[in-house]
Amino acid sequence: MSEAAEVTIHIDGASRGNPGPAAWAFVILADGQTLCEECGRIGEATNNVAEYTALIKALERASTMQARVVHIKSDSELLVKQLTGEYRVRNAGLLPLYQQAQELRRQFEQVDFTHVSREQNKRADKLCNEALDGKRGLCESS
Repeated sequence: MSEAAEVTIHIDGASRGNPGPAAWAFVILADGQTLCEECGRIGEATNNVAEYTALIKALERASTMQARVVHIKSDSELLVKQLTGEYRVRNAGLLPLYQQAQELRRQFEQVDFTHVSREQNKRADKLCNEALDGKRGLCESS
């Protein structure tokens, strides 16, 4: 497994129906090179649960890579605004996931969040859809 002190992670979660069959995906990059991509299905869930699942799995993986600074890119405005403190978490189903993400953040020197367009999150979106389509179970790491 590659190690990098500073990584950028593109995350995505999706559900078909809301709730419906759901999946998560992330792509970890350092210096413009892909270090790791993973995705998987989570059964029936909402889109927001899938987005948080992608974040949690990505932070867990970044921790194993000895990352210290993490830049999260997500097309989920809700997730980004909740984690930057702009929005409160009001959904009882999201609160445990939010708390888990906050706990994982403490393992790093810095974690920041940027809302990006779906266009800027293409690879994570593609992996997520492939997981939903059953074309991938757990994606391989590079």
